[in-house]
Amino acid sequence: MTKAEKRLAVFRSVLEDAHKKLALEFGFELWDGSTVPADLPQDALRIVVADEGVIASLVRKPSLDRAVNAYVSGRLDIKNGTIFDIAAKRPQGKMGKVIRSLGKWRILNMILKFRFAPVDAPTPLSNIKGDGTNRDGTSETNRENIKYHYDVSNDFYKLFLDPEMVYTCAYFTEWHDDLARAQRDKLDMICRKLRLKPGDRLLDIGCGWGALICHAAQHYGVEAVGVTQAGEQARLAQEKIERLGLQDKVKIVFQDYTEMEGQFDKISSIGMFEHVGIKNHQTYFQAVNRLLKPRGLYLHHCIHRRAKKRDKDFKKLKPEYKALIRYIFPGGELDHLGMSIANLERNGFEVHDVEAWREHYQRTCRLWFENLNGNQEAAIKEVGEEKTRMWLLYLAGCSLAFERSAVGVCQTLVSKRTRGPSGLPPTRADLYS
Repeated sequence: MTKAEKRLAVFRSVLEDAHKKLALEFGFELWDGSTVPADLPQDALRIVVADEGVIASLVRKPSLDRAVNAYVSGRLDIKNGTIFDIAAKRPQGKMGKVIRSLGKWRILNMILKFRFAPVDAPTPLSNIKGDGTNRDGTSETNRENIKYHYDVSNDFYKLFLDPEMVYTCAYFTEWHDDLARAQRDKLDMICRKLRLKPGDRLLDIGCGWGALICHAAQHYGVEAVGVTQAGEQARLAQEKIERLGLQDKVKIVFQDYTEMEGQFDKISSIGMFEHVGIKNHQTYFQAVNRLLKPRGLYLHHCIHRRAKKRDKDFKKLKPEYKALIRYIFPGGELDHLGMSIANLERNGFEVHDVEAWREHYQRTCRLWFENLNGNQEAAIKEVGEEKTRMWLLYLAGCSLAFERSAVGVCQTLVSKRTRGPSGLPPTRADLYS
């Protein structure tokens, strides 16, 4: 028996024992074509390990980064199902106890055998990795960070977004609503919360492909300005404005939000704040305050993490969160809801309403995943297999994070604080009538 055959036999033996003790509802397919359990039906859900180098890499330095690399390169895969199916059938209870029951000498023997096995592992993410620490808040840095994520390809995003190209949390008045309706309802809810009316001047910070500013101009008669640093988004948004004949009502400004000038009756920021970085929050809120007229309304829509008992604990980042900002959202950083509200009040705003949309984002990300998963062939032609697999992993991971309450998302309505009446209706009835 060769060394490679011995490694395979040892790994299969340990995996078979673990599979039985964990009572797993999915199986494994190994690099020689064998399965665990041995009688795994052909159509059964399984994790596929393409070569022993995957195990060797994880044994030498166990990390989420290496597992992600293996998945993105296709050396670790899922067959007859998706990440959601694996997550639904994940083992319950404490894994550590099961691993200890396998015997530490047995585990050590397996580790030693793989420790010197050839890895031959490509590292595709080294080519697409963002700089997770690049948060100095300068216009140049912001532009590079935004370009990394949003200038992937407009045609790529069309493969999984709704027809209006809205890349933020949808709003489901019924859970069975499709993505197109839920996004239209979201745009309308934003306009209603801001109490938009003809003649208002609206600024949308991080306007994406222009869905909100066009909707607000068409249906609420406002003059809308969208600011973005994503070149591809700005180009497509401008094409949309011209196609709809809204040039006299809607304008795209390609620059950093800190460089904006003028006064606006209403300001929205929908899913942009996550890119700012915690140390730049004061700069951000001061800019919003400067741009907003007295008694003007600002809608602050952002993802947040749960607060911890101590601030220093909040600053500790889990591996999956580090991977998100490293590979998907360079420069991004999530605060907690209390931090957002405190900063809003510290910077001259009065908080009127906070609405949680966590479950809405869970479903939004799930539908995005399903759309992209169903269009994999076209996506691979557009951006390549590695980036397609990375985005599938990202969308699935986000949906599961919202499902498990690891993160949340809230819409917070505030006004620029002044003495006297805010001008808002006495109830929220107008939002839902």
